[in-house]
Amino acid sequence: MKTYNLIITILLLMAEVSYAQNQILQSYTLDECIEIALENNLDLKSSNLRANTAKINHQQTKANLLPSINGTFNLGVNDGRSIDPFTNDFINQELTFSNMGLSLDMTIFNGFRLLNAAKQNKLNREAATLEVEAAEQDLVLNVTLTYLQVLNNKAVLELTKQRYEATKKQLKIQEDFYKNESGNPADYTDLLGQIANDETSILVSESNLNNSKRDLIRLMNLPGNVNVDAENLLLEMTGYNLSADEVYNEALQNLLTFQANEKRIEAAKKGISVAKSQFTPEVSVFGGINTNYSSAAQIFNMTGTEIVDTGLFVTVDGQDLPVFNEQMNFDAQTISFEDQLDNNLNTVIGVSVSVPLFNGFRAKNNVALQKIQMEESMIELERTHLDIKNTIAQVHFDMQAAFNRYNSLLKQVEAYEESYRINEIRFNSGISNFLNYVTSKNNLDNARVNLANAKYDYLLRVKVLDYYRGLPN
Repeated sequence: MKTYNLIITILLLMAEVSYAQNQILQSYTLDECIEIALENNLDLKSSNLRANTAKINHQQTKANLLPSINGTFNLGVNDGRSIDPFTNDFINQELTFSNMGLSLDMTIFNGFRLLNAAKQNKLNREAATLEVEAAEQDLVLNVTLTYLQVLNNKAVLELTKQRYEATKKQLKIQEDFYKNESGNPADYTDLLGQIANDETSILVSESNLNNSKRDLIRLMNLPGNVNVDAENLLLEMTGYNLSADEVYNEALQNLLTFQANEKRIEAAKKGISVAKSQFTPEVSVFGGINTNYSSAAQIFNMTGTEIVDTGLFVTVDGQDLPVFNEQMNFDAQTISFEDQLDNNLNTVIGVSVSVPLFNGFRAKNNVALQKIQMEESMIELERTHLDIKNTIAQVHFDMQAAFNRYNSLLKQVEAYEESYRINEIRFNSGISNFLNYVTSKNNLDNARVNLANAKYDYLLRVKVLDYYRGLPN
């Protein structure tokens, strides 16, 4: 029994060690997060699939310019009344037959529909490729912003923990006074309430950190949890030198979204040309070669002649004389498969012209629809310009406000640090009351949290502006 308990204990310890090892979080730098996201992100994979579809469509429209060549072969057995494919006579016997053929069809002219369709799909392919690159840019930006949000929440969590530890130290001091029945007993109970408040702040900060990590995990498409490593991440608080209009002008040159939309407009224009081709005649050439085989096909070779009695009589001088006739004899031979294929060979070649006369206004309506699609593409480009210009202006304004707020909070933290230092000394010496102390402490703690938030708020917006400028991460 003791041995059994010992084994169970060892197994439990091993399980706990294994669990603890699994709980060690893998730390990632920003570059590592971006690299993993570019490889695993599901939205980016979908963009790549759409680009591959556009590539195949382009390849197919180019292939449509080539002639169409098809070969046919069939082999079968027919029993009963049928037509002999060799003699075209009705027969009533078992027949093995076979047909082979090769046909060619090639469009010579159809209003440049095939050529314009190939050009249209080429533009769509280029647009899809640009959209993949734009999706990569968006993903890099989202990973960077989420990564910075994780760092922000980590910094805030660390500040709340430091505040909690400082409160615990002060609580220890007041606890000694409380036990010795010296000082104001309410100071001790007030600190107990402050401890609970700090613990709540830690829980809220941990929740915010966990949520931002989950957002990062979703972008990276990784299982489990992650940790971030800001050791190589340079976070500088320097003023931004470019105006919103300057950022927008650079975005016009570098942002791939604009280029992709312009390609879509060019593709829509080609779509109009494709639709207009339905008004023009279509000219094509065709040709073919065919042959067939029949097991009933035979050839008859003469083997000689013989005199045969016809069964008839003629009377000469009152005497009946039999009538004989010379008859040719033939030997039937089956024609071989190869000979039939050669003997039955036939070819055909011709020109086909199809003139559209009336098709229920289908061509006219298709042209109108393509024009609407082109206008929609132009409106989408204009909307993209307007949205990005307004976004840049708003982000630039928020960035400047965050920078000014950071510098203001930096002075505030310095002032509250000195105020807290003085009130802590006075409180521990019994000169000041608890209200003055806790007010100074809360002011300092809140100012530090606000400073951290302002810092990352500024950096987030700088990253967004750099993204619109087409700068690397």
